[in-house]
Amino acid sequence: MSIALLQRLIWAEYRAAVVLTIALPLVLLIWATVRREGAIGRLLNLYWKVASLLVVTVLLLAGAEPMAFAVSVAAHLLILGSLWFWEDINDELADLPPWRALPLVTRIWRWSLTAFTAVGGIASVASYRCLGGWQVSTVCRLWQHPPGGFSQALGHGLNFLFGAPWTTEGARVAGWFCLVVYAGFFLQWLLVRWPRYGRVAGGF
Repeated sequence: MSIALLQRLIWAEYRAAVVLTIALPLVLLIWATVRREGAIGRLLNLYWKVASLLVVTVLLLAGAEPMAFAVSVAAHLLILGSLWFWEDINDELADLPPWRALPLVTRIWRWSLTAFTAVGGIASVASYRCLGGWQVSTVCRLWQHPPGGFSQALGHGLNFLFGAPWTTEGARVAGWFCLVVYAGFFLQWLLVRWPRYGRVAGGF
């Protein structure tokens, strides 16, 4: 596969990620809130809590941190879990009329994101060599291009608002800080809430 084709595929993957992991679930969350669909709203709130690890991945990639590839694998696995893990939400969603617009779109998004996340997880695993550093291959540097563009745009915004510079090192530090915070909340759920409540989301 040529480098040019691979670069186009990577950019296409990021664009699809914006639609499936940000735009569509945000629309569904607002829709579910307006329609007061409790099960869908809880599913999406839990999804957003888990999917925030993708932001950490982008920050670490923008900061040229090789560990970002391991975090990316974890993010894909946790997102898959957040979509299907909760027994009470699964039962409530199954009881919703399948012909209604909101439940139908939610099911389509859920299965589409499942397929997309599974493929993305495989791609992340295939990039395990990049854990050795960005100089391992050209492919590793290609994965940094979209997050690097995001980081530059963020830097311009911060510089405009606060006059504060935003560097690759700043993105790396921010990524590690967010990862530590995320890990703390995840461990609290894993060690305290899961043993107590199991696969019941309840009001979580």
